[in-house]
Amino acid sequence: MKKTPMTLRGAKKLRKKLDKLKKIKRPHIISLIAEARKHGDLKENAEYYSAREEQGFCEGKIQEIETKLANAQIIDIKKIPNNGKIIFGTTVTILNINLKKKFTYRIVGDDEANLKENLISVNSPIARGLICKIIGDHTIIQTPCGKIKYKILQVEYI
Repeated sequence: MKKTPMTLRGAKKLRKKLDKLKKIKRPHIISLIAEARKHGDLKENAEYYSAREEQGFCEGKIQEIETKLANAQIIDIKKIPNNGKIIFGTTVTILNINLKKKFTYRIVGDDEANLKENLISVNSPIARGLICKIIGDHTIIQTPCGKIKYKILQVEYI
């Protein structure tokens, strides 16, 4: 089975979500089902069917997260010596040459990506254009807005 890269932070976040689903949401749904059963005839019991549907969604989400964690290759970037090369998990500061504007991104797995938090997917055009580059390199990256020239200013293994 193919391993999917995931940062240590991303794995912790998924485990926390899984824990919440198993220890809080699942027991709550079970109590809703038990309460709905007390109301009598299940054929016409909307509360029962609603709780069962919610249980299905919850169990599906639990299975999805467990599968992601089982297939994850967890990478702790802090344990890798910083040789200045951009790899999965690094935080990189780049300069858009045309706009003269700096951007800082951390390269993460698909499930962790969140542009609002400056977390970009390793499969995004920008990350693919930056991987294996070093400080001082220039690169031209094809983005949805066209080709953009960047200069790598800083690479951190944090």
